[in-house]
This record gives sequence, structure tokens and C-alpha cells, in this order.
Amino acid sequence: MTLSGKKILITGGRGFIGTTLCERLVNDNEIVLFDNGYRDALRYTELANHKNIQLVCGDVLDYNSVFKAMEGCQIVIHLAAIAGVPDVFRHPVMTMKVPLLGTYHALEAALQQGVERLVDFSTSEVFGSYAFRVQEADVTSLGAVGEARWTYAVSKLATEHLAHNYYKEFGLPAVSIRPFNIYGPRQVGAGAVHEFVVRALRGEDLVVHNDGSQIRAWCYVDDIVDGVLLSIARDEAVGHAFNIGNPRCIITVYNLAREVIRLTGSKSKIRFEQMNRADVELRVPSITKARELLGYEPKIDLEEGLKWTIDWYRSLPNSQDL
Repeated sequence: MTLSGKKILITGGRGFIGTTLCERLVNDNEIVLFDNGYRDALRYTELANHKNIQLVCGDVLDYNSVFKAMEGCQIVIHLAAIAGVPDVFRHPVMTMKVPLLGTYHALEAALQQGVERLVDFSTSEVFGSYAFRVQEADVTSLGAVGEARWTYAVSKLATEHLAHNYYKEFGLPAVSIRPFNIYGPRQVGAGAVHEFVVRALRGEDLVVHNDGSQIRAWCYVDDIVDGVLLSIARDEAVGHAFNIGNPRCIITVYNLAREVIRLTGSKSKIRFEQMNRADVELRVPSITKARELLGYEPKIDLEEGLKWTIDWYRSLPNSQDL
């Protein structure tokens, strides 16, 4: 799926998913990457020097900056958020503030400027600790008040409601995406695959929380990019939320650690640590709705995706800053 001849704003555009989207779009479109630089995957690409790229340093908490960056754009892909469990625990207020205010700013600016499509990124965490073959219409879980992990999920669920209501009340062509455990090259900051691969290549212990029986369905980043582009291209997507993931790539966290050690050829050991906080025990999506309305189908199996990811990390001269 390709787009051409569009001006596209990507908030959080210097990050992992943003740069991967940009690589797919940049040759045939004009791209505005709007980001405060907190996490920077852009430095691992040649995108900064591309003639079709405009880099804007800004914060989604500043409405005027968002509005100005969006001028002339037909498409908005709203990725900006505080992500990753460590950051969520360190900064719970900002974790909620960025999605709530940032998404409001993006939606309001998009409404005022008459964009053709806005794609808002939510999270699979809206389904809570246990989610097996969950569908978009299934009941979401807000989690216990006071448990820091759920501040991210609560704020993201609120942005879904907000995006849907901007469509329902004002006719803004908005779509919400719920990504399920995305991994791949340039994943900077947090994430189990990132953590395991970097540690394995250094020969360090891979830390698995509790007994490692937590189950995830892993989706390679190129597959979620396909889902995003389909949600832009298909008129049927407007006003809907979509699970985007790969339900065929299911593995426990413990066995994921073993696979990474095997594929890297590392001598690393697995170390178990107790985690005295909420965790997601089971997370597997149903993607029936995305298949039917978008024609979405993930293509990359887990071993193949892990090999590509490992090869990318191995190619870096120094992984100490990842």
C-alpha cells in the first residue's frame, strides 16, 4: 500500500514507528516530522537530509506549534506519547498529560485545517492484563486507580473516545490504531525485544520478570506500517478503531528470551526477577475487523523478524546508548 502526492504530519516522528513510516512514505510525499527529540531513532537513518523532509522541533502540549506544523497537511499520523513501562512509572502525570492534551490539540488543529485523515495511536493495554483474541468491541479495562501502569492505558482509551467523538460530532475523518507488541530495527528506549537483543549482543544476562510465562503476540514494525497506510487509504476505516498486530506470532516472554539467545549465538544467561507491580499476563489480538475492512494481513513471522532486528543491532558500532 502506497500514498503519493500528500503532505503528511507525523507527531512523534523521530521515534521508532515514526521513522519507519517515514521511510515508506518519503519518496512520494512531503513529510513533516514533529517531535521534541526525547527519543531519537532518526539519527540511525539518512532521512534528515532528504529533500522531502521537514524537521520541526516542537511539543504536542503547545497547540500553536501543532497548528503551525500541520498547515497544508492532508494527512496526520499522531504518534506522540510517553511510552515504555519505566517512563510511565517515573512520569505518571506526564504520561497522561501528553496523550490527553496532545491528542486534543492534534484533533482540534486537524478539524480547523480540514485534513483528509487523522490516525491516532492508542494501545493494546486498553484491554488490561488478560486479552486473548480480543476484538475492538470487547469491553476495555481501566485498571485499579493508583496502579501506575494503567495511567497510560486510561489516557490512551480517552483519546480513542475523543477521536471517535470528533468524527461523530464534527465529521473529522479520524481512525484509531491499537498496536500489539511492535518490535524491529531502531526500537530505541524500551521494549522486551530491544532489551533482550541488546543484552544478548553484549553477553549480559537477560532479565525475565517473575517466571516468564506471560504471553505476547509480536508484530514486526513493517506490518504495523502496512496497517497504518491501509487505515489512511480505505474510506471504510473512518470512525473506527483497529487492532493491528500478528496473532500468529505468539510466545512466552521466557521463550522469547531463549529465541534471542539462540539467534544471536550469545552466551548470555536468563535471570529471573520478581516484579511487584501489575503486568500484562496475556495479550493476543483478533484482527478480523482489520482484515475485513482494511484488507490487512501481517506477513513477517517471528523468527524472520527477530533475525532482521538482530542484524540491525549487530551492525551498530556501539550499542551502549540504546
